[in-house]
Amino acid sequence: MGTMALVLFGCGAAVISGTGAGALSGIGILGISLAFGLTVVVMAYTIGGISGCHINPAITIAMLVAGKINGKDALGHIVAQFIGATIGAGILYFLATGNPGYKMGEWALGANGWGEGYLGGYSMQAAFIAETVFTFLFLYVILNVTSKHGNSTMAGLAIGVTLVLIHLVAIPITGTSVNPARSFGPAIFAGGKALSQLWLFIVAPVIGAIAAALLWKITGEDKAG
Repeated sequence: MGTMALVLFGCGAAVISGTGAGALSGIGILGISLAFGLTVVVMAYTIGGISGCHINPAITIAMLVAGKINGKDALGHIVAQFIGATIGAGILYFLATGNPGYKMGEWALGANGWGEGYLGGYSMQAAFIAETVFTFLFLYVILNVTSKHGNSTMAGLAIGVTLVLIHLVAIPITGTSVNPARSFGPAIFAGGKALSQLWLFIVAPVIGAIAAALLWKITGEDKAG
């Protein structure tokens, strides 16, 4: 449910209210950033008590490395996240194509990408660095605010605000993933370059997530007394 909502609200804001085939328009980068961040806030307080509101394979992998979840539960989370993302993208596909003027381009449905023709036209190297670094920062925040030394009542808000900040910088570079499932759903329907470039939005966030978990194990809860 959580990952479906993230794709539907976040990518939906970009596709329906935020961007056209070319330059950013409508609600723009700020509006799209808020859509993603506020969805995380809402879902954190809605399903946090059920699943921890991972809604992102990178989060689940970081929690596994940090020792906060076992392998069986991690696998269940990740499978559910990819299913949810696919359902969310499928709903968005039917909504978007209900507009006779909508065209399924190379990076349709808010798919992530890079290179000529994609938003700012940034290089693959820039995209890889951005996705790795921003996922690292995102997960380091999550691991700390959800630890026993964090403020549990404000954790959802802190995580959502962090995601807003990440989107404000990264949207022109990659459309902002930091979440393999969020990238997977739209790419499956868009095909083309979105699907061929999907590997980066799986590999880079996973590297960033593992790095954050390893740093947290050194500096975070395990060493905090």
